[in-house]
Amino acid sequence: MRVALVAMETVHHRDTRGNRRFDRLARTLADAGHDVTVFCAQWWDGESSVREADGVTYRGVTLGPALTSFCARVPLLLARHRPAVVHARPSPAEQVVAASTGGTLAQAPLAVEWFGDEGLDPDARFTRWAATEPAVVVTPSEMVRTEVRELGADGDDVRAIPESIDFDAIERTDPDDEVEVAFAHPLDDSANVEDLILGLAELRDRGWSATIVGDGPNRADYERQARDLRIDDRVTFAGACDREERIAIYRGAHAFVQTAYREQFPLELLWALACGCVGIVEYQERSAAHELVENYERSFRVTDPQEMADAIAEAGDFERLSVDEEWERYDHDEVIRDYEAIYDELRSEYGWL
Repeated sequence: MRVALVAMETVHHRDTRGNRRFDRLARTLADAGHDVTVFCAQWWDGESSVREADGVTYRGVTLGPALTSFCARVPLLLARHRPAVVHARPSPAEQVVAASTGGTLAQAPLAVEWFGDEGLDPDARFTRWAATEPAVVVTPSEMVRTEVRELGADGDDVRAIPESIDFDAIERTDPDDEVEVAFAHPLDDSANVEDLILGLAELRDRGWSATIVGDGPNRADYERQARDLRIDDRVTFAGACDREERIAIYRGAHAFVQTAYREQFPLELLWALACGCVGIVEYQERSAAHELVENYERSFRVTDPQEMADAIAEAGDFERLSVDEEWERYDHDEVIRDYEAIYDELRSEYGWL
C-alpha cells in the first residue's frame, strides 16, 4: 500500500514523543512492506529534495520549516503522488488542512496521528478542524482519545492504538544485576520521583535496592532527597541509558514503579512489564499509565507513597520473571496490523479499495 505521511517537523527537527511515534510508524510500515513517503521540511544537507532512510522515502517540501510555503505545496505533491492513504500529524494544525486537500485531489482518505504532546490551543479554529475533519484520528491511549473527543470529534472516528516495542530485543538482552525496584522517566518536573523516594524510605528497615533511570534538571534534587532520607546507599541513579541498558535493568528488576504526573502512554512501563516486572502505578489525573495495567494481575494501582511502599513489599509475593510473553501483543509487528486495519477500513468505506 502506498502511504503518505505528512509532518512539516519530524523527529529530525524536534525530538518529541509524538514525533518519535510518527517516525516509528513510518519505519514499521516500511518494514511491513508498504511504500512509505514522508512529506516534510527538509532536514538533510544537499540539493536533493529526496532522502531514503530505513526503507522510508523523505520528500523535502520546503528547505526548512516554513508553514505557509509547506501548506501551499503539499496538496499538489500529494495529488501527484497518488497515495492510498494520507496520514498527518496535527501540529501545526494548518498542515492537516493541506493534507486533507491533497488527499481529496488524490482520492485518498485522511487519518491524523494525535499523540497529545503537541501543545495546541484547544480554542483555535484549526485545532478543532484537525480534530473533527479527518476520517480517523489515532491516539495512543483512551485518555488522549477523550481529549480529542472534547474538541468535538465523533467518538467513533477516534481510535486508540497503543505504543509498541521490539519484543525480540528483550529476549536478546541479558538481565542486569537483580534489584527490587526500577523507575524510568526524564528527571524533570513531571517525573514525581519524590513519591517513589518517600515510598522507599518507608521500607528502610527492609532489604531492597532500586535503580532510577533518567536524567534531567531535577536529578540533583532527587539525589539530595535520597541522601536526606538516608537511603542513597540503596538507590542508584543510572542516568539516561540507551534502550539495551534499560532492557537489561528491567529484566533484572522485580517491580517497576510509575509515578509521572503526565503520560500520554507509559512506554517505559510497557517495556518493563514485558521484561517481567510487576507494575506499580501511582494514579495521576493526566496520566494514562493506569490503563495499561487495568486488567493485569501482576500489578498494583496506588494513590500515595504509603500505598506505594505497601505495593513494593507485596510485589515480593509474585514470582520473579525476566520476560512476560503476555505483552508480546504490543510488538511492533502486532501493533502495525491495527494501523493496516484502519487504512483498509477507510479505503473500503470511501470506495477506494
